[in-house]
Amino acid sequence: MKIFFRLFVLVVILPGISPKPIQAQNQELNTRFGLGFNAMLSTADGIGIGVRGRASAPVTMDLSLAVDLGVTGFTLGGRDDASYVFDPQVSAIVTMPVRGERAPYLMGGFGAYVPFAGGDGNTGPTLHGGIGWVRLFNDMTIFYEINPALILGKNRVDIAVPARLGLIF
Repeated sequence: MKIFFRLFVLVVILPGISPKPIQAQNQELNTRFGLGFNAMLSTADGIGIGVRGRASAPVTMDLSLAVDLGVTGFTLGGRDDASYVFDPQVSAIVTMPVRGERAPYLMGGFGAYVPFAGGDGNTGPTLHGGIGWVRLFNDMTIFYEINPALILGKNRVDIAVPARLGLIF
């Protein structure tokens, strides 16, 4: 858990207190926060539904660093057989040129897959990479993405494929 605390400080706290990066075209670069839902298909636990929060800090107009915290519940077998997973991530996000009111982005990084209640699924660090899109509105943005991850367990490797939808404030 020490590494996640250090990464949180590096990605979220330091950009907030450090001097602002050089502004391109006089456009303000601010830390953004997002909340969303996901549906996840996991070879370790099956199909689950969860919630996710993200804080991202821009490095340039095209590159952001993000910290995600998510919880997914695998409850299709009923409450007695349910399992729950905490899956934090640290990501680099590269936003492609805006086309109209939409902009695609690529993301990649690492995280963890940590079952904390029920089940006996795989646990371990993760490597992830995915693609997403943002749709711009006046004060907020909607995002949707697919962000597959490899779960690197002690004895086996599993795959988790979440599809996410949410709002960025």
